[in-house]
Amino acid sequence: MPQCYHPRQISREPRWRPSRQYTAATLPPGYRRWLLDDSSLTARLVGLNRGVFQVERRYQGWHTPLLSESTLLAVPPRQRALVREVSLKLGGQTVVFARSIFPITSLTGDLAHLRHLQNRSLGTILFKHPGMHRSPFELSLMAGDSEYLPADLRQATPAWGRRSRFVMAGRALMVSEVFLQGFTPWAGALAVHRAQRGKVDAAIVPPTQ
Repeated sequence: MPQCYHPRQISREPRWRPSRQYTAATLPPGYRRWLLDDSSLTARLVGLNRGVFQVERRYQGWHTPLLSESTLLAVPPRQRALVREVSLKLGGQTVVFARSIFPITSLTGDLAHLRHLQNRSLGTILFKHPGMHRSPFELSLMAGDSEYLPADLRQATPAWGRRSRFVMAGRALMVSEVFLQGFTPWAGALAVHRAQRGKVDAAIVPPTQ
């Protein structure tokens, strides 16, 4: 799909809830293994060996984040940020939609290059950054036709999404990932290599919404 040069208008956000509010009944084990896994999603998708992994940038530009995104990042509600939306593909099929928010104050020093990711994986960079910490996940089971999803990725069935805040040397950014109906390996075992385990910092608690 061609890159979109205009920001999408999202009038209704999904309802994001702290992962601790989900029980075994509301979050089945197969889903939990992926939604609450704190290692690199890029590495896990590549490790599935289900075709070539690709990142396709759909939109990037300066825009006002959604209210809950500004709250999560503790920035003023009307402060513009760099918004990036991408499709993560396996074997040519989009399996995950990802949306990232970069406050302007975070795009400094050794993170300034994040303005120019093009079709490179953000996760690959974040998980190599020394001292990176990640907040506990927030989850959402959103309608398949949610405005949060680009029109061509909407589907008939609900979609699970997760998001968290990454902090590196006091600079924060947000990443959300929505698993689409093309994503099927919920029951797959966790990757053997878990080098990034322990990056989630329980002390980084999202602000009260």
